[in-house]
Parts: sequence; C-alpha cells; structure tokens
Amino acid sequence: MNPEQTRLSVETFDLIERALAFHLVYARQLVEDLTHEQMCSVPGPGHENHPAFTLGHLCTGADMTAEDVGMKRDLPAGWQDLFERRGPNDRRLPDAASADYPKKTELLAELERQHARIVDGLRRTTSERFGSLTKWRLGRWLPTQLDALLFMCVSHESMHLGQLAAWRRAMGLPAAMASLPAM
Repeated sequence: MNPEQTRLSVETFDLIERALAFHLVYARQLVEDLTHEQMCSVPGPGHENHPAFTLGHLCTGADMTAEDVGMKRDLPAGWQDLFERRGPNDRRLPDAASADYPKKTELLAELERQHARIVDGLRRTTSERFGSLTKWRLGRWLPTQLDALLFMCVSHESMHLGQLAAWRRAMGLPAAMASLPAM
C-alpha cells in the first residue's frame, strides 16, 4: 500500500472503536473473579505476566497509542516504569509482590480511560496523519501509522488478553470467554 493512499475510513474507525469496547468487556471478564493476590500470582514458567501486570501493560500501550493520535501521554505516576516494556527483547519480568500493583478496579478504570482517549484522539485527528511512515522495529511489516494503530488497538491487546486467558487455565480457573454476557 502506498502510504499516501492510507486513510482512516469510517469503517476502520468503527472497527477500532468496537475492538477496544470488546477488549474492555473481555478484560473485565478475565479478572472479575480474581482477588488482589491472585492478580499477581504466577502459576509457573511462561505465565510470568500475571493479570495485574498485563492490564497495566495494556494501559501503557493504550497511552502510547493515544499519543499517536494526538493526545499527550497521561498515565498515573509510576505506571510507566512499572508496566511499560519495549518489545520481546525487554526481558524484565513483572514482580509478583501484590503490594507493588494497583487494585484491579484501578487497572480496569485506567484501561477504560485510555481507550476513551484513543477514541477521542481519533475523532480529532485528520486521516492524512495515518499515511505517514513509522519508525519502529515492526515497520517492515507495518509501515504506516495506520498499520501501527491497528496493531496496537487490535493485535497487541488481543495477544495480551489471550495470555490472560492462558493464565486462567494454568491457574485451573474456568474460561472467561464462555461466560461473556450476551448482547
């Protein structure tokens, strides 16, 4: 695709808004029955990204995405250091000490706020912004700002919510998707 031809259509905007809304519902369902201590539990190798970290990490990703659509970075104090990672080469593991993490209600409220900021930024920005080329490590496959936006709002969030679903299974908990409320 020629970057100059990239436009944020109404259909694309709707897709992003629906994806973010669904992710929030699913995130709530994934952690609804967890205690604060469970939010920081690590059932074994491969599940070190416990729910508290994962939700906070989604907040930092959404905050960066809001910045990409013209908003200022705006996370609670200390959250960037606690939750932000710089891709798969960042091998820091989350701490399992529950005292280090915000409560589940705070994490979910912040994720909702960050999603609203993305949607607000999208409503305010011009579509031409999304045709510009990105300078990030995935630029070979996702060369435009629109590609990056779709990755962060759809793929990145889905990937981490899938990790939470796998974490639940490793903890012996029932699948959250099966109990999602019907529309």
